[in-house]
Amino acid sequence: MQEHFKRFAAYNAWANARLYDAATALTDFERKRDIKGYFASLHGTLNHLMVADRIWLKRLTGTGEAPAALGTILYDVFTELRDAREAEDERLSAYVSSLNSDAFDQTLAYTDTRGEDKALPVKVILTHMFNHQTHHRGQATQMLRQLGVAEPPALDLLYFALPTS
Repeated sequence: MQEHFKRFAAYNAWANARLYDAATALTDFERKRDIKGYFASLHGTLNHLMVADRIWLKRLTGTGEAPAALGTILYDVFTELRDAREAEDERLSAYVSSLNSDAFDQTLAYTDTRGEDKALPVKVILTHMFNHQTHHRGQATQMLRQLGVAEPPALDLLYFALPTS
């Protein structure tokens, strides 16, 4: 099971890097423009992904920040957000690599952002984290197109998994 999640962590970092590369084609104004996304803008969406990962990693590891609101803008400067994203992806990969085979089946009790007590197996939480990233990266890709990036990057797992030659 660890290899499965290590692959997803590597894919997640790869997809995030490609998404951020594409976003550099935009101006700061374009990235922050309200285009009626769930988190208003591309910048808001990218911050949301950072917020969600920090919340989950705080629950899983007991360390790090856990912002109170899902729409928190942690980084107003795009380059700082990108640097933080790369560090968070490394942190997630290191966490997955640190787990033994039994850890994936352990249940984690936590309090959600609404203050409700919940409990889920670690493997379900990790699956959710990677799925959540994919969900919002899909929205971000559409935002890139709306903002004028003619060919947003292909982010499908298939492209990550295929050999390059």
